[in-house]
Order: sequence, then C-alpha cells, then structure tokens
Amino acid sequence: MKLKLNSEFGTLRRVIMHRPGLEIERLTPQNSSELLFEDVPFLESMQTEHDEFSAVIKNMTDAKVYRLRQLLLDVVRHDVHKRAILEDALSVTGHADICDDIIACYSTAQIVTMLIAGVRFHELQKKLPALKESSGDYIINPSPNMYFMRDPAAVTQHGVISSNMKFSGRQFESRLLKLIFKHHPDFRDDYHEVYPGNDMAHIPTIEGGDVMVISPFVLAVGCSERTASAAIEKVAGNILAGGQVERVYEVKLPSQRNYMHLDTVFSVVDENLVVTYPDAINSLLETYVYRINRIDDENKFSLHKEAIKQSLISILKNEIPHLDVIETGYGHPEHSSREQWYDGANVFAIGPRRVISYDRNKHTNRALRDMGVEVIEIRSSELSRGLGGPRCMTMPIERDDI
Repeated sequence: MKLKLNSEFGTLRRVIMHRPGLEIERLTPQNSSELLFEDVPFLESMQTEHDEFSAVIKNMTDAKVYRLRQLLLDVVRHDVHKRAILEDALSVTGHADICDDIIACYSTAQIVTMLIAGVRFHELQKKLPALKESSGDYIINPSPNMYFMRDPAAVTQHGVISSNMKFSGRQFESRLLKLIFKHHPDFRDDYHEVYPGNDMAHIPTIEGGDVMVISPFVLAVGCSERTASAAIEKVAGNILAGGQVERVYEVKLPSQRNYMHLDTVFSVVDENLVVTYPDAINSLLETYVYRINRIDDENKFSLHKEAIKQSLISILKNEIPHLDVIETGYGHPEHSSREQWYDGANVFAIGPRRVISYDRNKHTNRALRDMGVEVIEIRSSELSRGLGGPRCMTMPIERDDI
C-alpha cells in the first residue's frame, strides 16, 4: 500500500507509535524546559497508559501497530544504515570520531537505545576507557518527545512530508523516521517524499502536527511557531502538482503554547464533523489558499496564493457540506480552557465517528457522545504531562479511503 492518506478518519489499518522509554528518565526539573516539557513524568505509569492506548487501537480496529524501536532495529541491523545514523547522532555533539568504537563495543539493540534515549559520557566509559572527557553531558542527546509520533512526518494525499523540526532537541526524530521510511522493507517501495525532496539548500521548518487532511481534495497546514510559511508554500506546490489535491490552506496560528500545532485547535472525526477549540477556531482570521494557476503543455504550473478574510470555521463550512461542530468543554468557557490545556480537540479517530480521547476531558467527551461519536477513553495522568493528546502520539500510515 502506498504511504498516502485521503482522510483523518477512515478506518485505521496501520499506525506507528513509540512506547516511552529511558529517554523520559533523562528529564529533570533543570532540563525539562530545554527539552520542551512543562513537567517531569513518571515513566512506569506513563508506559502503562501508553500500553493501554496501543491495546485499545489493536482491539478496536485490528490495525497493525508498528513500534518505532522495532522498526529502527530492523533497519540498523544493516551495517551501512547503522553507521550512517549513528554518525549523524554523534555529529550533533561533535563526537563522530568514536562511531567505530561504539559499533565495535555495543550490540545493535544497545545502539538503538542510544539513538532514542541518548547516552552520557560516563555511561560509555566502562567499555571505552580511553574516551576523552566531554565538555557536554551527553555524547548523544536524548529524544524525550519521541512518543509524539505525529510530528516527525506527515502522510498526505500525495505522499510523505518529512518534517524539519523547529527546535534542535527534536530535529533528530525526523531523521530517524526518514531512515525507516526509506529503508524498512515494509515502507521503502511505497515511500514518496513530497517535502523537502531534493531541495536541500535551505529547508524551512514544518512539523507534522500542523498538517491536517480536510478531504481527499483539500489539505490544511498551520503556520505556527514551529511551521514556516515558506515550507507551506513549498508543500502546496509539490502536492498540488500531483493532481489530486485542489486546494492547500495556510492557517496562521498565534505563537502560544496552547496553539502549538493546528491539531491542537481542531480535529476531523467524520466527513461532516469536527471537534474544535472555540476560542481559536472562531478568531483565526488570517488564512491563505494555494491553487494551481496555470498548467502549460510541458506540465509546468504557477502557484496562486490568495488571502481569505473569513474565520477558519467559515472556511471549513465552505469545504465540508453540512458541517457539524463540537466545541471542547461542551462550549463552557472555563471547561473549554481547562480541557484545551490537555488537548481536548486532539482526539485520534480510528474510524468514522470513533475516537480515542483522554479521560480527563470529560466535558468534551460528553459533547462528542451527544453527537453520536463513539468515544473510547484512555487514562492520561502521565501521558498528558508532555502537553500532547492521542492524535499527537500516533502516525497513521494507512486508512480505508473515503
């Protein structure tokens, strides 16, 4: 199956997830802000909650749940890929010169752990006693945000967007995922990259949480603190050139923590139903639409960008006939604000009108149920501490077409 999706809610068939591991225990009150966390989660409880989440997906859909760690292990068993990605990780901290020493002394599984959880100088000293003292604590930096699988890439109607993450603490995540897509036998023959492609000179930032498939013919991308307008324009040109998608929307988001990505503002849960954060969805007035302006005999085109002076909800109503809108917190301002902090709008659709949601967002879940949505609640005391919801933690790579 090609790595393409034409909806956010078609019945789920394949998804990639990452079970939190040692990288979470690298978080401390001193470094949590630098590593983009507001809190320090308790790993064991976090793993229990994540296991329950993935079990719900399997039990409710029979979808294949890929584990990121296993996918990475499958790929780096090949020496050429192991060397390339390990060198890449070590280069970030200026230690590429010890790549061969690590390969010689550590198993493939240990190296996979290092690539995700990082490794400190003192942790290598036992097997590498000649290792010179490092000016920094980490020889390979940890990736505690890795369980937010939605961000390192995005699968669209025309192929895969490989993210260029805004903050240095997350940039290696997208390189790990790209390695898997390019070389894992389950994906490599179906992988088509629509961004950045071969243009490697300057790559504007974009993150998967800002990418939303509105319909088979429409894509929306949030222009947020983490996704640049220049990236959206490039994505729009590449996707519109494919012929299926007719419009790409660029939605300007405020640079605020609770509007981090477009999927913190709304999610599509059926062909005529969205769940939204009302304070944002009604106030977002700066939106642009990209269309193909002209195609000549040589199949060349120019891209037309047009400003739309409407709220995002008005645009969605124009795109989606007979649209129904559910507001987080059941529209109550205080409930909505509280549940927005824990990603009430960031539900994960496993099928039409079937979603997985945090149990703590009780008012939003009641509003969903009252609209005929099947809501499967998952525990969220620890998973929510990273400020990401069920959609953030999943990367669907195959759904039934709508």
